[in-house]
Amino acid sequence: MRIDGCRTRLHLVAVIVFAATWFASPAEAAAPAPPPLTSDEVVARMIAMDAERAAKDRGYRGTRHYTIDYKGFPGDKHAEMVVQVVSNPPNKEFTIISETGSNLLLNRVLHKLIEGELEANGGKNQREVKLTPENYSFGLVGIEDVEGIPCYALQVKPKRDNKFLYRGKVWIDAQDFAVVQISAKPAKNPSFWISSVQIEQRYEKRGDLWLPRTNQSTSKVRFFGGRAELTVDYQEYELAASALR
Repeated sequence: MRIDGCRTRLHLVAVIVFAATWFASPAEAAAPAPPPLTSDEVVARMIAMDAERAAKDRGYRGTRHYTIDYKGFPGDKHAEMVVQVVSNPPNKEFTIISETGSNLLLNRVLHKLIEGELEANGGKNQREVKLTPENYSFGLVGIEDVEGIPCYALQVKPKRDNKFLYRGKVWIDAQDFAVVQISAKPAKNPSFWISSVQIEQRYEKRGDLWLPRTNQSTSKVRFFGGRAELTVDYQEYELAASALR
């Protein structure tokens, strides 16, 4: 299965990694405090740095491992899918390498995730889902560390109901002004059958780019008390145009 589409901006993730600092001195372990900025200043720098990163982006190849577990009526289900992703801006190609488990979860959830990603980042939708003042209101919460990275923590609220927008909290790297982590709920419930969705997403720096590392989401089914947990691991990134040939 191959699907071509525009470059994605967002995949929603969260993970905790512990770094060893046993032999570091206090001066070495402590990063300098970021300068005090307003939420408008943080967002303006983020947008400017995103534009610089986009200009350097020559594409990448990577592998995603999707895992979903549903527990509830009428019975527990499990499915997994491995997908190769080739990004060659402004296009992106998805190739399903393998899939196992519940056909219902594969067809109704995992395949739909790929279709939804392409829809969110195609044409007009791409502009309407970006993390910008046109789509969100921002409020500065403070300066917080994420895995030892000093970040500006921002509360974000969507300016309209849209299934591709979200409300919650984002952490912006205080040096690169890139999104490091997102903890949020969709601005619009994706389905009548779903009562709530919580999304945690984590990014990491690869070369000049910040790319998704993990995505974890928990959905509660409105009836029967069902619960679905989805994890997406982003692996085996290869940067540079030569990797795309």
